[in-house]
Formats: sequence, C-alpha cells, structure tokens
Amino acid sequence: MADLVSAPPDLRDAAGYATSLAAALTDPSSPLPGFRGPEASTTELRVEHGRALLAELHIQGWNRYGWPVEAGGLGGGARHRAAFYDELSRAGIPAPEQNVILETIGPPILRFGPDLAARFLPACLRGEESWAQGFSEPEAGSDLAALRCRASREGPDGDFVVNGQKTWTTLGHLATRIALLCRTGSTESRHRGLSMLLVDLDSPGVTVRPIRMSTGTNETAEVFFTDVRVRADRVIGEVGQGWAIAMYLLQYERGMYAWMRQAVLFGLLGQLAEQVPAGARENGATRRALGEARLATAALRARSGVTVRRLADGETVGPDASADKLLLSRAEQTVLDVARRVLGPMFVLDPGAEAERWRSTWFYTRAASIYGGSAEIQRGILADRVLMLPGENDR
Repeated sequence: MADLVSAPPDLRDAAGYATSLAAALTDPSSPLPGFRGPEASTTELRVEHGRALLAELHIQGWNRYGWPVEAGGLGGGARHRAAFYDELSRAGIPAPEQNVILETIGPPILRFGPDLAARFLPACLRGEESWAQGFSEPEAGSDLAALRCRASREGPDGDFVVNGQKTWTTLGHLATRIALLCRTGSTESRHRGLSMLLVDLDSPGVTVRPIRMSTGTNETAEVFFTDVRVRADRVIGEVGQGWAIAMYLLQYERGMYAWMRQAVLFGLLGQLAEQVPAGARENGATRRALGEARLATAALRARSGVTVRRLADGETVGPDASADKLLLSRAEQTVLDVARRVLGPMFVLDPGAEAERWRSTWFYTRAASIYGGSAEIQRGILADRVLMLPGENDR
C-alpha cells in the first residue's frame, strides 16, 4: 500500500479506514476471512494465530495504519488502531494476542526511544516478534517504587548488568524482548531511581518459566536475570526516567486495552445470544441478564472511546484512565457471569471445546479486578487525584 500521505482519501481518517478494512476482512478473494473462528484453546496457539494474521495484514498494509512511517507504519494514530480492533471483532476474527502488549509498550517507546522503535517495531507489525512488559516482582506488584531488579553500569561503554526477577509477565515465555523496569539508583531513591531497558530474552543469563494458570493455560511467566549484559543504547528514554515512562505507559495499558476488550466482549455477547437455549430466550430473567451485560460493555465502550480520542489528540490522560480500568473489570466479569447463568448446565458440564472456552474465559475474568492495578487501588487513585476527596488525615 502507498504511504498514508498519498493513500486514497478514505484511508486518511479512521472512519474511512474502518469502512475499507471491513470490506477487506470479508472479501472472499482475500485470505483474511480464513482467520475467522473462536479463539484457540491455548495461549501458544493464539499467539501463533496472531503471528500468521499479522503477517497477512502487513502484506496488505492494514495493521500498519495507526503507527508512524518511521517505525514501519503508514501513519494515522490511536483512532485507526481502535477501528482496527473493532472491525476484527465484527468480522469474527480474534485480535492478535501479542497486540495487547504492543499497544502498551509501543507508544512509550515511540515517544521516549524513537530510535529503538524504528529498529524493532517493524518486526512486531510483521508478526515476527512480540514483546513483554517487565514490571511486577514477587515483592513489588502494585508498588512499582519498591522494585528491586537492579541494572548496574559496568565497563567503559557504560553497559548494564541486570540481576533480579519479574513475575506475572504476560506472554513472557513467548516474547522476543522485554521492556524492563529496573532499579538503577539506590533503594531509598524509590521511583526516582528507576530506568527502563529493552532487553532481548534470548540473552545469556535470562531464564523464562511459564506460569500455569487455573485454566490450564500459560498466560504469564516469571523471568530471572542473572548477570545479564544489556548495551547502553537499549535504555528507553534516559537513565532515571523509568517512572515517568511507566506512568505514560499506564494510560495506554488501561485505555487502549479497555477498547480492545470491549470489542471482544461485544463479540462474546453476540455468540452468547446465539447459544442461549431455545426455551430460555423469551425468559424475562434471561433477557434482563443479557441487557445488564450489554449495558456494562456499552459503558466501557463509551468511556474508553473518550480515552482513545484524547490519546489520538496527543493529550495526557493520567489518572483518569483508572476509570477505564474499573469499567473494564466490571464489564469482563458481568459478561462472563451472565454467560454462566444463561447457559446453565451446558456451561458447567458440557465436555466440548466451546463450553471449555466459556469456562476458561470465565476463570480468567476473575482476575480482571486485580491485574494491571487492583480495583481498590484504582478507586483510591480516582478519589485522591481526580475527585480530590479528603483523605483520612484531612477529616
């Protein structure tokens, strides 16, 4: 496809792009409709499916919109990427699993490490590589200022030697590189002593172990670093700037991810409506339950849509994004709780693959109010930094 500057006018804005993409995703002469179907049963298969899909989308140019030309894209911004996930869901094509992390790490690297983005982002868009986000540690999850994974400068070139551990690293065992938030200052320096490095996960001294979830799938991993050497040119931004980059990253983790998930949840609601037992379709309780799930998802879409527009306009969303995270948790759990109720015995007892997918997704949503910042912490952020409510010491 031509560069966005000379592209057909209908691809310059997100609405025109969405219309054109929708046609491409249903074009019987294209390989893209062949990617339709329910999500695969394992994380590994979902990532493999995503790589193949990204490769085909890249050939046709569709997943390059929303990313800058200098990093392998075709221009545009967050609105294009939001339309991309919407149209995939409408076409019944599962979004690439690895794009969850790309949407989180990509924008900060573009802003704070454009040279690194130019070197490595194109391979992600082609489906050849995927990234991981190295934040949580065994004794430092929500309190990032307490991180202990350390990067010490050594040698005449100022390279780093990394020692420590990360845990709950989403797709870490399938990733090529990790955006590692680590301590380069003293422990007492808290958030002022953090930096972010882009580390190759095949480096000597790196050990990655998948963590088996209650669903039986490997969604996350723990990553160990033992005297891992990282070149000085792999710093994202500047040394000591890690906290600022992490705070910038969170608005995408909570905003763009919420948008991606609302598209998925609307797709699940469509599947659920088709699978409701015939005798229950006119039942008042069933209809109310489905309506409740749709309202929760619509609220998420409305709120995350505001965030996407603000990100597209170059605004800093900041603590407001905590509202997106809260609505996401509620929508995720509401939709799957409703599925468990209206599908009845089939949900619990059916040994088939479709019922197992519903059960697995239900189990995963139990953590929606914990991962990425617990609901309690998000409410605290909104109370303190958005609503400016008085604290306990102010009463």
